[in-house]
Amino acid sequence: MTTKPERKEPISMRLPESDLAMIDRAAKLRGRSRTDFMRDAAVRAAEEAVLESVMVGMSAAAFTDFVAAVSAPGQPVPELVDVLKRPAPWETQSKPKSEE
Repeated sequence: MTTKPERKEPISMRLPESDLAMIDRAAKLRGRSRTDFMRDAAVRAAEEAVLESVMVGMSAAAFTDFVAAVSAPGQPVPELVDVLKRPAPWETQSKPKSEE
């Protein structure tokens, strides 16, 4: 069964040249057209706005468990502790002989 292609509606915007230049530069860096870049950015922002406004529902018991979990003291994650103890790359570079 063939589905009908989704109808596309035009959107018109008036932008300062500086905004348009930034958008064009970013689109080029991503290898995208201005239209594709702007559509993706707008849809991503719209999805964020919708997700931020979605209410999460749960039972009273689940809410009590949730509050207990987020109120409890944090527990160290050994693997993360190990990573954070490592010296930064710029701290591990060998010093020039003149500094030794």
